[in-house]
Amino acid sequence: MQQLIDKFGRKITYLRLAITDRCNLRCQYCMPAQGINIVDRKELLSYKEMYRITRVLSELGVNKVRLTGGEPFVRKDFISFLESLSFNDKLSEINITTNGALISNHIDKLEALNINAINLSIDSLQKEKFAKITRRDVFEKVYDTFEKLEKSNLKLKLNVVVQSGFNTDEIIDFIELSKDKNIAVRFIEEMPFNGKGQREMEEEWNFKKIIGHINNHYKVVEPVLSKKSSTSKNYKIPNYKGTFGIIPAFTRTICGDCNRIRITATGMFKNCLFDGGVFNVRDFIRNGASDEELKELFINTVHHKPENGFIAESARDEDVSESMSTIGG
Repeated sequence: MQQLIDKFGRKITYLRLAITDRCNLRCQYCMPAQGINIVDRKELLSYKEMYRITRVLSELGVNKVRLTGGEPFVRKDFISFLESLSFNDKLSEINITTNGALISNHIDKLEALNINAINLSIDSLQKEKFAKITRRDVFEKVYDTFEKLEKSNLKLKLNVVVQSGFNTDEIIDFIELSKDKNIAVRFIEEMPFNGKGQREMEEEWNFKKIIGHINNHYKVVEPVLSKKSSTSKNYKIPNYKGTFGIIPAFTRTICGDCNRIRITATGMFKNCLFDGGVFNVRDFIRNGASDEELKELFINTVHHKPENGFIAESARDEDVSESMSTIGG
């Protein structure tokens, strides 16, 4: 079988696919208060195009797909797309990243479709602070989703973007959630993708600062063995039911084992979160490309995947300024 392997020998098995660039929240680290200039709907990949892209990539060895946004549940008929995607027998995992405000009524269906895991974005456990970060008053809905997911058969990860001046005082509160709940908390370094460049920070809360803060609070913090390509460095507190991890997304110390590619909602293929996009697969498909031509393009493009995020960023024509909602979570 043909496979996606870059020039550094890394095998690409993981696709992050953005369903839409639209979102019902306006998180400060993701976009400006007024939102972003969303594209016309006809510029978005259709579900049929997404299914085809995923199928072709799965025939090249991609066996894990994460569906992101924007907020994927904002897009009409997303559940129907999940149903069609679940028929792809080459996929071992279908995961979803969501803000949780719209999905509580769909959890039974997600279980029935054998969705593997849900990453729930929740950056504060305090209602007022949550509203300040997201610029929306939906904390009760999101927390209700958290409680329902925790009781479901779905694996649950909590995504917490660590934001200087906002929620660093809640890091321990989030870890304490893992004491009696079988969840995985993931602290994520804040990145400069908020639609206008990097947000001003009082101090930099990077991996070292986050783990140092945690080590100062607990007597023992045990490392957890993770997969080679894991995006997070994982730990647990002895006798706690769940785990926690830190994703060094901005300091980029995880690039050496990267097995991921991204496709945005408008079809832009990205070898790396920090690159400016390599080519538009939507246009290639709409110009009549065959599956074999798609495979050849994917193989050739992945071969040139940059060694790390710093190299990818330095090769851009302009500084990073797009919204994470546009990039795809």
